[in-house]
Amino acid sequence: MAPSSPTTLRSAAADTQIWTHLKIAIANSSGFKRWTSEQQLAPVNEATADPLVRRYLRETLETLAY
Repeated sequence: MAPSSPTTLRSAAADTQIWTHLKIAIANSSGFKRWTSEQQLAPVNEATADPLVRRYLRETLETLAY
């Protein structure tokens, strides 16, 4: 396997930072809060935000695609 270039590593770090900010914005949105309430989910914290935001996005996109 070829070693990662510095550009690739910077890009991966930037992607991670973008996802973190996006995840926080989504978790703070009224739609996400309403969805967690409807799902009767516990309050979202940093440890649970990633899988819940991914699930919310997947279900929202599935609904839109239908």
